[in-house]
Amino acid sequence: MNREKLIKPFCVTRGKHFRLKDFDPAETHGLKSDADAADLLARGIKQMSELQDRLYAQDRWALLIMFQAMDAAGKDSAIKHVMSGVNPQGCEVYAFKQPSAEELDHDFLWRASKVLPRRGHIGIFNRSYYEEVLVVRIHDELLRRQRLPDELVGKRIWKERFEDIADFERYLSRNGVVIRKFFLNVSKEEQKRRFIERLKEPEKNWKLSLSDVAERERWEDYMTAYEEMIAHTASEHAPWYVVPADHKWFTRVVVAEAILDTMEKLDLSYPKIESSQRKELKAAMARLQRERE
Repeated sequence: MNREKLIKPFCVTRGKHFRLKDFDPAETHGLKSDADAADLLARGIKQMSELQDRLYAQDRWALLIMFQAMDAAGKDSAIKHVMSGVNPQGCEVYAFKQPSAEELDHDFLWRASKVLPRRGHIGIFNRSYYEEVLVVRIHDELLRRQRLPDELVGKRIWKERFEDIADFERYLSRNGVVIRKFFLNVSKEEQKRRFIERLKEPEKNWKLSLSDVAERERWEDYMTAYEEMIAHTASEHAPWYVVPADHKWFTRVVVAEAILDTMEKLDLSYPKIESSQRKELKAAMARLQRERE
């Protein structure tokens, strides 16, 4: 399957006319089953491993991958499967939970800034600073805990945060951090099915809490928040991929192909050895050969 044709329908680089309802959570783009996607994903994982090796050796670019979604959309599963072939030495995953007291004493981007990927590395954010315009927007009490001066909490606070995030991502991209953002778009019906499955299987009970179910009551509020988030922060240098998530096997393929497309466009290569270094390597080879003798 052509990579560009597969990922292009889900890529959002301009938010002017973006509407979440235009994206079908159950879309599979002609693939009919897990079996159809398995070979494609396996090839993608192999290619990603090879490209990551060059990324690490070249030590010029950093890749930041962010996942946002409603509960049970498959973020953990996508990370586990898509990134299964990468070298852990050059890849770090960070899961952003409720902020600590120390983190609440800083600006909302601070805790993410601390763990940005180094050059040559892949950083994966399982949730991210985008929670600040999602869950914090839905739950007023979370914003109050941040103890911002009253005069800074006005009607424009969410637009201001969109602006701050867009500026932050522009800054990162100008410093060699390549950003790709994935919203795993699961339907309310599929989320319910997955919640029930977790309740029925004891080994999956730990994945579900009462608060997860309670958040479903704010589903429409969340969808509005996600829509505005994507519309205000999608750009050419930091696009959003609105990935259908009702079929996990399709989600993984789209995510893998989008990451591969990004890495291939970086023109990654192994560092060239200077002539002086080649002489040193030849000398080292001769020394080792004499040692064997």
